[in-house]
Amino acid sequence: MLEIKTIGVIGAGQMGRGIAQVAAQAGLEVLLLDANAALADKAHERIGRALDRLVAKEKVSSSERGEILARIHPKSDFADLSPCDFVIEAAPEREDIKLDIFTKLSKCTRDEAILASNTSSISITKIGACTNRPERVIGMHFMNPVPVMKLVEVVRGLPTSDATYQATVDLAHRFHKTTVAARDIPGFIVNRVLIPLINEACFALYEGLGTVEDIDVGVKLGLNHPMGPLELSDLIGLDTCLAIANVLHQELGDDKYRPCPLLKQHVAAGWLGRKTGRGFYTYDAQGKKVQA
Repeated sequence: MLEIKTIGVIGAGQMGRGIAQVAAQAGLEVLLLDANAALADKAHERIGRALDRLVAKEKVSSSERGEILARIHPKSDFADLSPCDFVIEAAPEREDIKLDIFTKLSKCTRDEAILASNTSSISITKIGACTNRPERVIGMHFMNPVPVMKLVEVVRGLPTSDATYQATVDLAHRFHKTTVAARDIPGFIVNRVLIPLINEACFALYEGLGTVEDIDVGVKLGLNHPMGPLELSDLIGLDTCLAIANVLHQELGDDKYRPCPLLKQHVAAGWLGRKTGRGFYTYDAQGKKVQA
């Protein structure tokens, strides 16, 4: 059984930072890679601020905060990932980007290293096919925000070995996550259910069934959801929601998955949600909701 001591995380955005944080909190050394050193360093600083909030809430001590942060090492070169036992890719939800990353990982990591993707919709089998070890490629789909959400979907590609699957489940449990097994079919479990809900909420707004607030309050109180679908889409990122909807529509060939024109418009306008300050709601510099 592979002993996992050092992991790589590719992508220092919201998901990558969260994965790096929970891995370091679990006692692992983490190599956090992004396109350039400045982005990786900035992500390291933001993880430090996230840990500061945990200290303020007395969930970790000041000394633990320092130890956790010291286990996260910003990197900007794929060659730096050579010591990794396990690598988790958390790049944008674009097939071309992910295939390029996994092709590079085949060359820079040890043959026994497991390569995981945090993709929320793209075929793990296809990703694995561009590597020299498809039996060691797997999906490890975290929920957002990673430090808070308890679920990880574990997705086996067609060639993924039993040993790879078990090592991935064991690693998720070290992160104090609950796992579910999902087939390698577009959207897996969570987004196969969630994205049509978000997309239908967009159609409801597009067709004037209600305001942004009415739709969100209706779903929260009527379906007992903690967050309305439009607010949730702003948290996820409207570009990510659209990318997943496009994959579902193209790969499954069913028009029930067609993206709403209003969702496409928002993405074209650059209104991507909290990360840009405007989506279906507007947000202040701290990411606090201002208005619809």
